[in-house]
Amino acid sequence: MFWKFDLHSSSHIDTLLEREDVTLKELMDEEDVLQECKAQNRKLIEFLLKAECLEDLVSFIIEEPPQDMDEKIRYKYPNISCELLTSDVSQMNDRLGEDESLLVRLYSFLLNDSPLNPLLASFFSKVLSILISRKPEQIVDFLKKKRDFVDLIIKHIGTSAIMDLLLRLLTCIEPPQPRQDVLNWLNEEQIIQRLVEIVHPSQEEDRHSNASQSLCEIVRLSRDQMLQIQNSTEPDPLLATLEKQEIIEQLLSNIFHKEKNESAIVSAIQILLTLLETRRPTFEGHIEICPPGMSHSACSVNKSVLEAIRGRLGSFHELLLEPPKKSVMKTTWGVLDPPVGNTRLNVIRLISSLLQTNTSSINEDLMELNSIGVILDMFFKYTWNNFLHTQVEICIALILASPFENTENSTITDQDSTGDNLLLKHLFQKCQLIERILDAWEMNEKKQAEGGRRHGYMGHLT
Repeated sequence: MFWKFDLHSSSHIDTLLEREDVTLKELMDEEDVLQECKAQNRKLIEFLLKAECLEDLVSFIIEEPPQDMDEKIRYKYPNISCELLTSDVSQMNDRLGEDESLLVRLYSFLLNDSPLNPLLASFFSKVLSILISRKPEQIVDFLKKKRDFVDLIIKHIGTSAIMDLLLRLLTCIEPPQPRQDVLNWLNEEQIIQRLVEIVHPSQEEDRHSNASQSLCEIVRLSRDQMLQIQNSTEPDPLLATLEKQEIIEQLLSNIFHKEKNESAIVSAIQILLTLLETRRPTFEGHIEICPPGMSHSACSVNKSVLEAIRGRLGSFHELLLEPPKKSVMKTTWGVLDPPVGNTRLNVIRLISSLLQTNTSSINEDLMELNSIGVILDMFFKYTWNNFLHTQVEICIALILASPFENTENSTITDQDSTGDNLLLKHLFQKCQLIERILDAWEMNEKKQAEGGRRHGYMGHLT
């Protein structure tokens, strides 16, 4: 016996839509409303495309829900509104992208005071991002007309969703010329300089972190894009601005202000580390570097970046000796006074990146400051800090793997390479690397013989 089944049973939404007085909220209360929207339910799409419905959907996203609502359902309608508007239905994208009154309504969310509601900000960012992706020319033209757009992005950069929106603006536009227009526009608005200004002790930690992350992502995105576009004859305008010596000097001037602020210092170092990452074929004004173990492929560092950092090596060295004050830390192995801290750990990471460039002038400054000696002292002092031990080991390995200084890099100060690795001599003679390793080994053997625990750095020494 065979049973007949109707596999095309109508949705309850279709039944609701037959009513003339059906409301948007009633439809949003249906569990399958998102599924029906993505399935291009014709009746549902037509209903949602009504001017009053689109306006309500946008309003749900940008307006704070009533405080007296149950927290479990307070953000129900904003969430569903966001999902409906980002379901990638072409008719909805077209209507939103072409209706300036709706765009103005959506944009008004940025006019709120800081800090923005992070959840609503994520909804706003998601909707505007898909519009940028699907209707790039219309949305970019609209944003350009809003002369306060970049001001508002900077104002709210402490909200992660707004940072994401800025990065989406750089990544969602695929055609080369419109993307280049956006880059030029943001560069004219001095977005790089304004993000750099945020990395300052007077600003909040969230703003430090997001401004730093934005700049790091801009560097990576720009370099990736330039690798893909083989016919590119000049650097990305945003990257070119960030790599200017005066911009890096301003960044360093900010963090070496009167007070030592760990958040600002670490955020700035993250930017420097990203700029020092090995990368693409060189442009004029860059020098090539090739880390140990890699073929001499396309990797370069802008000379002006190294020049700016070199001028502040003394300040970074001071951070190794006197980092931002931290409370005494009690551990199961004893008291750390002071603990290593994120600042010093990142300074050592910066030193390892500088050593990788094998630049004679920077090497000479590091020797004069005895920075390698200081980080070796820290290696043996902080017995159980594996993060520290790893970074120091990288520094030592880079020195050992570079038998001669990079003669091309020495053009930074127009010095001739002597053909002799002075940094290697410094490591073995002044820093007494071999003697210190042997002393640490003997001390560890003696401690273990007395029933003590093996020192945490012994794995790195062996």
